[in-house]
This record gives sequence, C-alpha cells and structure tokens, in this order.
Amino acid sequence: MFRNRLLIAILAVTATLAFVAVEALAAPRMNAGSRGSRTFKAPPATATSPNAARPIERSMTTPARPAQPGAATAARPATPAAQTGGMFGRGMLGGLAAGFLGAGLIGMLMGNGFLGGMAGFASMLGMLLQIGLVVLVAVLAWRWWQRRSQPQTASAYAGGQGMNRDLNGGAPQQQGGFLSGLGLNGHGQGNGYAGDDQGQPIEIKPEDFDAFERTLGEVQAAYSNEDLGALRQRMTPEMLSYFSEELAANASRGVINKITDVKLVQGDLAESWREDDDEYATVAMRYSQVDKVVDRNTGRVVEGGDTPDEGVEYWTFRRPVGGAWMVAAIQQTD
Repeated sequence: MFRNRLLIAILAVTATLAFVAVEALAAPRMNAGSRGSRTFKAPPATATSPNAARPIERSMTTPARPAQPGAATAARPATPAAQTGGMFGRGMLGGLAAGFLGAGLIGMLMGNGFLGGMAGFASMLGMLLQIGLVVLVAVLAWRWWQRRSQPQTASAYAGGQGMNRDLNGGAPQQQGGFLSGLGLNGHGQGNGYAGDDQGQPIEIKPEDFDAFERTLGEVQAAYSNEDLGALRQRMTPEMLSYFSEELAANASRGVINKITDVKLVQGDLAESWREDDDEYATVAMRYSQVDKVVDRNTGRVVEGGDTPDEGVEYWTFRRPVGGAWMVAAIQQTD
C-alpha cells in the first residue's frame, strides 16, 4: 500500500513539473492562419520536422463543403435499361434500320411497293452520311485538343528525398546550421506537388530563405516589444489579429512576454506553390529562443527563465507576385 501511494505521489509531481514546463513556453503556440486552398491540408513532413503539422484551428478561410448526398444521383443519367430506344436500340445502326423500315412502309402506302420509297431515301442517306463524317471529324479533333491541353500529372511530387541541400550548391548535409537547414529540396521546388489542382509549384530561391529566417527573428522581436506596427509589416492582417489578441491577453494579466536570442537551428521547405496572383511557401523551422514572461510593473519573472527553449513549427509565408513575403499561418507539430 505504501509503495502504491509513493508511486502515485511521484507521478503527480512529475505531471505537475511537466505542466509547468509546458507553461514556460509562453510565446504564442498557435495553429492559425490561412494557406490558400491548402489551409485544411497538412503540409508534407520534412527532414527538419518528421512529425506532421497539427491542423489549422483558427482561419478566415472557409472549408470546402462536401458534396451533398444525392446530388450526384440526381445528375446521373438513366440506367441503360431505360435507354433501349425501342426494338432497334439506340445509335447509328438503330437509326438506319428505322429509316429503312420507314421508307419501305411509305412506299407500300403510296402503292409503289416496299422498295418504292428507297430511291428517295438513298439520296437522303447520302446527305446524312456526309453530315455524319463532318461531325465525326469535328469530335475527333475536339478530343485531340482536350488531351493536348490537359496538364500532365506526375507519379510523385517534385523535390528530394528529405535531404537538405547547401544553398551554395554543395553536397547534401545533415547538420550544420542555416546552410543545411532552410535548404533547396531537389531542384528548388521543395515538395510542391507537380500537377496539383491546388496551385502550381514555384521555385524558392536562396534569397527567399534568407527572408524567411530574417522574418522569424523580426516577428519574435516585434511581439516581445509589443510593436503592432512592426508586426503589421511582416504578417497578414489575419495573423496580426491573432497576435493582437495574445498581446491584449498579456496586458490584461499585467505581464509582458519577453523573447530574446532567437536562433534558427535547422529548417527546410515543405511545399511551395502559386494561386492566381499569390505565391505561398511553407517552411519547417526548428529554432531556439529565450522565452519568459515578466511582470509589467516590477519586471519579476513570472514564467520561463534564461535557459533557451527549442521547438519546431511550420510557418507559411505568402506574397503577391513580385512582392514581399509575409507570415500567413503558423502550425505546431505533433
């Protein structure tokens, strides 16, 4: 009995410490934002983040509605049994048979015998055959053009096999900071799905990765300084609203979330694509930072400490073609 009580007490203390450790990660840990048509589709896992990203929980993007039950049934054509088309059936042979029978019956009614109406029908048949040939050639040309205009789908998505490539064109590396972190998978398109109906893959260049790393530090610094103007310049209005809520909640508690020493440890591209006039890039980033909450009046540390915390998040950036990248979504990992 004593051993059981001791075990329960140890478990309780462990759970309490774990809870405190989680609470010490005071910076916003959100699963929010918009990723265009891929908002509710998880980004691919990467070498930096083998674990999947958590689903978006807050977004101004409306989920696509599933098809209504019975809608496809209502538009479905009648069954073949209901399309028999009489004793001769449907199609060209049925039409020709019915035409011959009709011509023979007309000849008999006119007193010329069963074959009397066939001469006039023959000239009509010749005209119908010419029209049919023209229609057939037109249909074949239309189908050929459709096949040529349809995009070719790939059997696998573009990109490498999880290896991070040196931005200067060196060999793949496993460790070593930024050059082996936010790398170009394959030929610079990351894991954007070739032929995906949710946007076309785009190329992410080294200067784009520099912008991603720089924005990471600038956003964390602006949040730490409660600088809404700086945040507005680096994120979409939707993400700005979520960060504003976090800052308002801190103000109501009388605390400030101080974030310093932000360092990118490793990162790589999950996917990149274009929709209409906007380009998107989702990046898995593992970074460290000193994250603590202090009293707004006294500066006393309420949560966290001076020991750097490390975590992995998926950040999605969006820009108009030719514009600047802005944070459009942030997701945690499982």
